[in-house]
Amino acid sequence: MRTKRSLTRFAIPLLAAAAAAGFLMSPAAATTVDGYSPEVQHDAVTSLMADAGISESAALSFLRAQAAGVETVHRVTAALGARAADGYLDAAAEPVVNVLDQAAAAQVTAAGAQARLVKHSSAALAEAQDTLRALPAVAHTSIGLDPKANQVVLTVADAAENTGALLRAAASLGDRVRVERVPGEMHLAIYDGEAITGGGVRCSVGFNTNRGGQNYIVDAGHCTRAVAQWNVGPSQGSSFPGNDYGLIRNTTGSAPGAVTLWNGSTQRITAAGTATVGQRISKSGSTTHLTSGTVQATNVTVNYAEGSVSQLIQTSALVNPGDSGGCLFAGSTGLGITSGKGSGTSFFQPVGEALSAYGVTLN
Repeated sequence: MRTKRSLTRFAIPLLAAAAAAGFLMSPAAATTVDGYSPEVQHDAVTSLMADAGISESAALSFLRAQAAGVETVHRVTAALGARAADGYLDAAAEPVVNVLDQAAAAQVTAAGAQARLVKHSSAALAEAQDTLRALPAVAHTSIGLDPKANQVVLTVADAAENTGALLRAAASLGDRVRVERVPGEMHLAIYDGEAITGGGVRCSVGFNTNRGGQNYIVDAGHCTRAVAQWNVGPSQGSSFPGNDYGLIRNTTGSAPGAVTLWNGSTQRITAAGTATVGQRISKSGSTTHLTSGTVQATNVTVNYAEGSVSQLIQTSALVNPGDSGGCLFAGSTGLGITSGKGSGTSFFQPVGEALSAYGVTLN
C-alpha cells in the first residue's frame, strides 16, 4: 500500500520546483499574477525574459494581460464568424484578430482588439489543410495553422520519407501554405521506466477529474491504449490515433485539483480553457518537470509513425520521453495533455475535448 504522500504525488500532475520557496524578488516581481502560484510565476517570467529578451516588469505585464487578451480573441472571433480569420496575442499580450475587410476591422477595434487585414479567410486555409490531410499520411510531418502569418504550415522532419506528393500538393496551394524543414523526427513522448507505470510503460499524470463521485485521471490516449492497469488504477478508455486522450480510474483515494511543485506547494487548476497562439504556457511532466514556452500553432495534425492525431496544440515548451499525459496549463487554467514532440516543439491534446468525451469535470 502506498503512503498518502506517494499517492498524492502520483494522483496529480508532476512538476519540479523552479526555485526555492524563499527566492528573493525585486519589488516589481513581488507583485503576484492572478491565478499563478509563486513558483510557476517565477518560471514563466524567467523563461519569457530569456525567450523574448524583455525585462522582468514587461514579462509580468505580459502574464497579467494575457488572460484578458485570450478571452477577447475568442469572443471577437466568435462574434465575427466567417468574417474573422482567427486571432492571436502579439508580443505585448494584446489581442489581434485577422479580418478580411474594413467593416470587420472597425468592429474588432470597437471590441477592444487590434484588427489586421489579411489575404486568406479561415475557409480558404481550412481547405488547404484538408487538401494536405486527404493525402496518405507521411510519418514525421505535421500540418498546422499559423494565424500570425495567415498561413498553413507544413513541417517536414528529416526522418520523413516519400514526401514528394505532399510537397507537390503544398506547392499547388500557393502562399496559403508554408513549408518548414526541421531536424530529427516526430514521436510520442512515451518511455519505459517509472512515474505512473504499467506493463513496463512510463507516462505522466494529466488532470484529476470526477464523474458521479468517482475520481478519474484524464491522460494521453496512446498511454491508456498501451496499458490496461497502472499503479494508480485501471485504464477505462482510449482514443488514439485520431485523438490522443484516455481515461484512468483513480483508485488511490487522492485526487486534488492541483499541480504538485515538489516543495510542498501547489498550483491550483480551476478551469479548462482553449489555447491561443502567442499565449505563454507551462507544462509538467515526470521527465522534464516544469517547463515554459509559447503556443506556436493550433489545429495541428501530427503524423506520428504510430498514427495521425489532429487538432493538437503546438508549443515551444520542452517535452521528452516519459512526459506523455502530463498537463499543459496557463496559471490556473488547464489547456492540454502531452502527446508528443518534434524538433524544438511539443504537441498537446486539448483537454476540453477529453473532458467532454468522458463526461468528467476537473476536481
